[in-house]
Amino acid sequence: MKQIFVAALLGMVLLLGAASGDQALALGAANAPKPDGEKIYKVYCITCHGMKGDMGASGAANLSASTLSLEGRIKVIAEGRNTMTGFKALLTPDKIKAVAKYTLELKKKS
Repeated sequence: MKQIFVAALLGMVLLLGAASGDQALALGAANAPKPDGEKIYKVYCITCHGMKGDMGASGAANLSASTLSLEGRIKVIAEGRNTMTGFKALLTPDKIKAVAKYTLELKKKS
């Protein structure tokens, strides 16, 4: 009888431990810092688009004059367009969205 109780208690502890581990992972993801679109832009985009988004090297679009919506910008950054390669293999969806939001700020600054 004592062995059954110990086995049941051990099973409950393991089950609760596994559940709290999943919860901790979920909380960790929720508390992760948001990607910095400007920093990502400076690493991947500035060479062709320039600091203000209007350089146009290698046929790059003028981001400060672009009429693309946030969703359109996300799609272009992820999949690419014309001479620009897509970045979905390099950047997470959150990072792509952060860059897209930053490019909208370039439009406001011009």
